[in-house]
Amino acid sequence: MKIAFIGTHGVGKTTLCFDLASRLKRLDLGVDLVKEVARTCPLPINRDTTLEAQAWILHTQIAHEIAAAAQYEAVICDRSVLDNYAYLVHRIGRRKEYDALVREWVGTYSGLFKVPVLEAPSFDGTRDVSHTFQMEIDWVIEDLLEVFHVPCQRLDPAADRDGWVDAVLQSMDLPLEPPQIDLFASGA
Repeated sequence: MKIAFIGTHGVGKTTLCFDLASRLKRLDLGVDLVKEVARTCPLPINRDTTLEAQAWILHTQIAHEIAAAAQYEAVICDRSVLDNYAYLVHRIGRRKEYDALVREWVGTYSGLFKVPVLEAPSFDGTRDVSHTFQMEIDWVIEDLLEVFHVPCQRLDPAADRDGWVDAVLQSMDLPLEPPQIDLFASGA
């Protein structure tokens, strides 16, 4: 099972990843987290990104997902190839070779969950804080979801954020709580 939280920067994907990983571990699943690879990119990111930077990010994302899936039952991704690709599309435009890669790879996710924009991004040392840029990336993601016909569940912006992990678990047909063992059942 491979689940990705997708969306523009500054919407809380990382927090959701850790919350979901914690819940899945309580269900006795082996879980790994594929963290946002752009943060480790040695090349320019955000509005200054380049084709080379985005190629590095896309391929590194895929490599990390492959490695995690080889060892764990559940992989939670802080981004997917699709929303990473959105930054390339925003800066350079769509590229035929990357369209094919992203279209193929996006089918490897068991569930994609789009996190809505609720507020402008805050400064964290890496993330671009422009609300305009944040929204432009969100629009590119929406466009790519439509163009590639990607099944995606959108988390409800009107719902309580604390319930989003429950919504993901229910969508994936997973229990909300670990099964309880009746320690006091009488044997017949």
